[in-house]
Amino acid sequence: MSHVNNLESQHNDPGFANIWQELKWRGLIHVSTDETELEKLLAGDPITYYCGFDPTAPSLHLGNLVQLLLMRRLQLAGHKPLGLVGGSTGLIGDPRPTAERTLNTKDTVSEWVGYLQAQVRRFLSFEGDNAARMVNNLDWTAPLSAIDFLREIGKHFRVGTMLRKDAVASRLSSDEGISYTEFSYQILQGMDYLQLNRDYGCVLQTGGSDQWGNLTSGTELIRKVDGKVVHALGTPLITNSDGTKFGKSEGNAIWLDAHMCSPYAFYQFWLNTADADVVDRLKVFTFLSRAEIEELAAAVAERPFAREGQRRLAFEVTSLVHGVDATEKVIAASAALFGSGDLSVLDESTLASATAELPSASIGADGLGIIDLLVASGLSESKSAARRTVGEGGAYVNNSKVTDPDAVIDQAELLHGRYLLLRRGKKNLATVEVTV
Repeated sequence: MSHVNNLESQHNDPGFANIWQELKWRGLIHVSTDETELEKLLAGDPITYYCGFDPTAPSLHLGNLVQLLLMRRLQLAGHKPLGLVGGSTGLIGDPRPTAERTLNTKDTVSEWVGYLQAQVRRFLSFEGDNAARMVNNLDWTAPLSAIDFLREIGKHFRVGTMLRKDAVASRLSSDEGISYTEFSYQILQGMDYLQLNRDYGCVLQTGGSDQWGNLTSGTELIRKVDGKVVHALGTPLITNSDGTKFGKSEGNAIWLDAHMCSPYAFYQFWLNTADADVVDRLKVFTFLSRAEIEELAAAVAERPFAREGQRRLAFEVTSLVHGVDATEKVIAASAALFGSGDLSVLDESTLASATAELPSASIGADGLGIIDLLVASGLSESKSAARRTVGEGGAYVNNSKVTDPDAVIDQAELLHGRYLLLRRGKKNLATVEVTV
């Protein structure tokens, strides 16, 4: 079982007639094979569905989180998930619109498969009548010879149709072009769906709408080879209201792995959500009910300065990804940084992640005078400026005001035996590491 805010506490909203209507309200359906049929299918007996994740990095990111939470919602509605981590498709790479991917080694991809499987497991339940199952497409592609692949699978794909796929078309018109390797990706993904349909009776694949060409390559292959009708559902690509790309911070993806994006940085990302986006984010990324989200929407409209929607969003999503304990530590760290909490109770890793983006300096144990600290940290540009700050009551060390310009900080006050948090005024922060 996972740490995901306790799976038992998650539920779909009983205020909707069925899961399809809830998904529509949450803005999770952008395109589908047959909306009427899918609504009927999802309201009936349990079906088996899948979503695939390629190990092109050692962690999943926020775009993948949309799919993970969609998988969880469908499982909560009684359906049976297959989590596919692509040990073979990860060796090829889904074509990007701009340039060829760098091929990773087989050992690297195999290692990343393990990492991603562990992340997927956190969001699904592997117990009960509709227990999730993990699958790896390397299991059925590795034994297949090139001749068998071309004869049994390749013959069902028409090059003209493949050329019209968005990613392929954009690459063909670029200077980069596209290799046969990446061009064949859609065939491999289509074969995955065929295999899962045969092995598990899988009748629905989900993914981002930018994957629609790959999703339908599977539905078409199954129709041609086995004469069956199966379905695909594409979620919208999430963008910010100002048109910027969602899930990027300082040019970097927001990863789900705590070592690649700390819980503190993750929490701050959600806390900084714009008022215009917060309600949509609550719908997509939390399991709050419609009534709860509408209440928060009213709060955002009436009291935007209170940032109630952002604080609830940050708590819910960070709890889903990193657990409630880690989230509470992050909140405590946020409070402590700005003077309303106790810095000494923060463990070293939480303190380090909370202060990672602050200006920092290293100083010897003989430089613990408050004036030297303010100058060394960059909070004051000169000793005279530092003296003015202290004299005006604006200097703090570990959230304690320092009023004596000749004060020397005792080594006993070092956090974890080596850190000091300095503050000038209300918002100017820096850290100093003391080499004892």
